[in-house]
Amino acid sequence: MAKIRHLLLLRHAKSSWDDEALADFDRPLAPRGKAAAPRMGAEIAGRGWLPELVYVSPAARTRQTWQLASADWPAPLPAASFHDSIYGALANDLFALAKAVPDEIGSLLVIGHNPGLEIFAAQLAGPGSSSDAVASLEEKFPSGALARFEFEGDWDELRPGIARLTHCLRPKELG
Repeated sequence: MAKIRHLLLLRHAKSSWDDEALADFDRPLAPRGKAAAPRMGAEIAGRGWLPELVYVSPAARTRQTWQLASADWPAPLPAASFHDSIYGALANDLFALAKAVPDEIGSLLVIGHNPGLEIFAAQLAGPGSSSDAVASLEEKFPSGALARFEFEGDWDELRPGIARLTHCLRPKELG
């Protein structure tokens, strides 16, 4: 029987545009993002979705999202690595990254950016996906949103339409 894998895609929380002199890569989280990231992290933990491995874009806002989302998770935290390829990634880049996940890992969290993350999520969703989650994803994948997928097989078998989108959560829906 094939192993069930879980993939969580978290778009960075709301970022600040207050300092127009900052490069996009260096933009920090806005106050709204600083409040939303811990709420999403608590939701991940509360639902028992803690990942075994985390891939994070090295941009300031994704690093902050990771730090705030995982701040109250039980120790030890999952291994996190920062991948330059996630910043500005296209869906194909994200497929390649996920396909290279070690076989012993059952659950992966990727913290990245739109439009690549949203397109990747839309391409992953296949038969058996939650109709509510698909509708939510198709409507909008805003800052701080989380898409949760599961699929059977090895990471290197990941391809469009193979995964079931089980949940699509937005920070504003968490209160």
